[in-house]
Amino acid sequence: MNPRLSDLVSGSRVVSIPLRTKFRGITERELLVFEGPNGFSEWAAFTEYSDEEAATWLTAAIEWGYGNLPTPKRTSVPVNAILPAVAPQDVSKILTRAGKFTTVKIKTAEKGQSVSDDLARILEVQSQFPEAKIRLDANGGFNISQAMELLEKLSFEGIELEYFEQPVATIAELAEMKIEISKTGQTTLIAADESVRKSSDPLAVELAGAADILVLKSAPLGGIAAALQIAASSKLPIVPSSAMQSSIGLGAELHFAACLDELAFDAGLGTMNLFAGDLVKDSLRPVDGVLEVIRPEVATSALDTLKAEDHRYDWWIARLDRCGRLIGLEA
Repeated sequence: MNPRLSDLVSGSRVVSIPLRTKFRGITERELLVFEGPNGFSEWAAFTEYSDEEAATWLTAAIEWGYGNLPTPKRTSVPVNAILPAVAPQDVSKILTRAGKFTTVKIKTAEKGQSVSDDLARILEVQSQFPEAKIRLDANGGFNISQAMELLEKLSFEGIELEYFEQPVATIAELAEMKIEISKTGQTTLIAADESVRKSSDPLAVELAGAADILVLKSAPLGGIAAALQIAASSKLPIVPSSAMQSSIGLGAELHFAACLDELAFDAGLGTMNLFAGDLVKDSLRPVDGVLEVIRPEVATSALDTLKAEDHRYDWWIARLDRCGRLIGLEA
């Protein structure tokens, strides 16, 4: 059952949630919230995305609020901690906030930073949390030579990665980088994220032999059912992950993770520790590196407290009208 566009518009709230640390170039997470028969859902397509891309996120949000959802296969999901591209002296403060964890994902390739900055951050994590598995995420920000330079420096330091997520931007570059890695005798695994969710064919990266792991987020793929179909069609390990949603949207990503047949790696769902606010009574923050699979109860007072400015509400409602029409919602 899909809602009417007019019903979505009349029931929508727009909020802006502050982040503790600058992440992905933003200091606040702006999103739209509405309530359906299943409970609250959120539409959190980043503001720079085109209407076509944002409309896919809207389809996912409608599914979480109105759709028939699959039954989870597990009641809890192990998750990684996440470290933004901060200076080494801030590593301890941020990761201590994450509590107990066995895996940490470290952001790299931040604009204005160098490979040396990334190396210093990674070495600090290794020093303070020597037992933690390390995975890197460049969001496609490196070219091949930069990514290989970082891998060479890590090899020299004796640091082994669990995997390197989207080190370069394109499928062709990922495939070339896998060849370059094999030439060095290294065995670093490559995970694809943007090359999956921003591609017209989510499995193209796998068909090209350009990745060892697929990172899947249900929101940008059009919902839980669509993401599960991609996972079922792939022969690669799947790492479910979040797209910096509030606990409302994170609940959908958690549900997707709980529906997968197998979890070979910790899920990338430990992101709420990066937020300075939330929209639910009990945030989806991991305990001992694990998230319980629940749909958290929304705190309606938070919708008022974190209400975005009026002009931002107007911007989101206009966007909702355009994207709703793109996916065929009745007026």
